[in-house]
Amino acid sequence: MKEQLKSIEERAKAELEKVSDIKLLEEIRVRFLGKKGEVTAILKQMGGLSAEERPVIGQLANTVRADIEAAIQEKQKQMKAALAEKKLAAETLDVTLPGKAPRAGRPHPLNAVLAEVEEVFLGMGFDIVEGPEVESDYYCFEALNMPKHHPARDTQDTFYINDNVLLRTQTSSVQIRTMEKMKPPIRIISPGRVYRSDAVDATHSPLFHQIEGLVIDKGVTMADLKGTLELLMKRLYGEDTKIRLRPHHFPYTEPSAEVDLMCFNCHGKGCSMCKQEGYVELLGAGMVHPKVLEECGIDPEVYSGFAFGIGLERITMGRYSINDMRLLYENDMRFLEQF
Repeated sequence: MKEQLKSIEERAKAELEKVSDIKLLEEIRVRFLGKKGEVTAILKQMGGLSAEERPVIGQLANTVRADIEAAIQEKQKQMKAALAEKKLAAETLDVTLPGKAPRAGRPHPLNAVLAEVEEVFLGMGFDIVEGPEVESDYYCFEALNMPKHHPARDTQDTFYINDNVLLRTQTSSVQIRTMEKMKPPIRIISPGRVYRSDAVDATHSPLFHQIEGLVIDKGVTMADLKGTLELLMKRLYGEDTKIRLRPHHFPYTEPSAEVDLMCFNCHGKGCSMCKQEGYVELLGAGMVHPKVLEECGIDPEVYSGFAFGIGLERITMGRYSINDMRLLYENDMRFLEQF
């Protein structure tokens, strides 16, 4: 058995010299020192030895086991050190190499134009007010002088949740909520998402954004409305920008007007973009209807006001000469990186 044990130790150490893989190292340990390993097999045969031989072989077997374990641990230590050194060499940072600058983000075109609009109105003393997108029929229609079965509702293509709850078709509902809570003077704009059941095309979407404006005070006139909108358009499109007001009808304003913007492509001369008219339709506006003021507890004999609603997508498309509204929502970086 002495010769067997010495042979086992020599073979184990010889294999350990050649091994270069952690997994193979474990296989060697199991083969020589495991429960069914070669050293264990020798120990199981000690029952057949004489009383004098048993302690000698037992001591030698323990010594061989200890030597093989020590050799395995040393080899494992060497392999881990070599692996760590290799990893460090692979991860070495060359500080002389040029750095990689992170890509800088930028505002989405809609957010950029909205920020410009908000800056203009904040400079004129307006507050920015928000309201719920899931709205009641009362705030979206009835309080705006559009009772049930009013024909103007047919043009809204509304998403109804039930008979009295809907997705707002306009942010005018925020004007009603504001007039209920605040007393004149009131100067607010209300930007936000609105929803209408429109088919998607180059100029329509079931989801879009509006910026509603409202001013209530003593002595407010259509001249104030025109001056406010002219200032905004000049800030957005340049000092040579012109607007015009055409008579129109909205249930919640009286008188009402459609506001057109001088075509930024032909500057009023007429082209295919403006259908040879020189102007493009931009927004609806007017003086707040007395019934709307009364519904909110404001005396129309004392106070007057104007309101308007601008489509954020529409003015953004004009601001950047975009001809298809869908481009603003497709998240195509080739398009967005141009702004």
